[in-house]
Amino acid sequence: MTIPSSGTILLCCPATPRHVAMPDHQSPLKLSHLQMLVAVADCGSFSEAAAVLQLSQSAVSYAIAALENELGVILLARGRHGAHPTPVGEQIVQRSRRVIDLLNDITQQANLSKGLQGGYVRIAAFRSAASHILPEVIAEFCRRYPAIAVNIAEYDDRPEVEESLRRGHSDIGITYLPADPGLETWELMRDEFVVLVPPTLPCEDEVLSWPTLKKHPLIMAPVGDFCDAMVYDHCQAHGVALHPTYQVRSDATIVNMVAKGLGITISPRLATEPIPAGARVFSLPVPLFRVISVATVEGALLTPAAFTFLDVLREMGCETQR
Repeated sequence: MTIPSSGTILLCCPATPRHVAMPDHQSPLKLSHLQMLVAVADCGSFSEAAAVLQLSQSAVSYAIAALENELGVILLARGRHGAHPTPVGEQIVQRSRRVIDLLNDITQQANLSKGLQGGYVRIAAFRSAASHILPEVIAEFCRRYPAIAVNIAEYDDRPEVEESLRRGHSDIGITYLPADPGLETWELMRDEFVVLVPPTLPCEDEVLSWPTLKKHPLIMAPVGDFCDAMVYDHCQAHGVALHPTYQVRSDATIVNMVAKGLGITISPRLATEPIPAGARVFSLPVPLFRVISVATVEGALLTPAAFTFLDVLREMGCETQR
């Protein structure tokens, strides 16, 4: 622990007991004296406090005596068993801790501000999140912190996002659960899987049934897509085996194929937007959601810019869900 040599705090002195001399003028209290008082109170002796502070015992004793003279009260009871705060000393020690904490907080805020005067934050996201979630958040972040650059890496699916985090290529990831071990996550929003039906396909029902779902050609992503795997497992659990007619990688291509009347698709809502004109959107007979989450590497040392972006993301994510 080091004692800063500069910095003073103006405090009003309490009433002065007769047995302690009071100076003729009011002078500022020294932060270093308050820190020494707290150290002695914590250690229980001047010698141990001096060792912790890496100062001489006489320097600590002189500082406490000067502080007592300045305040006009006895702060520490000295004896064979060390030094301990008097009743009024205990009150001053408590207030000194708060003063020190506040000054530390001021320093941290200043350091945070210095860290936000430049640099960049790196984000990895799967494509529909990058298209529909991040732009609004980035716009707000850049409005507040215009000096920070934002780098976005878009990926087709969750594994690439999480690999980017593990390799240190990104600070923050937008993924969906379940995330791989070694990542810390918190929920950002829930995205429903919907059935997108083209305008040319007759569908009189207000609620789509499992039999109706199986009547139409199905357009899905190729085998290995994690979102589609969730759909297949969900439908299988309700006795429905899906057999896609078309397998296409691009979300935009799938949506355009639906718009042209080639079939239906089951996809997260974000991946279907913007919804083609005339297309109808249904929930599954038993609704299914993917939990979109923010991820960072467990124990990673994030920059002030990354921490601040997380704050904005959390704030705007909460607003989205209200």
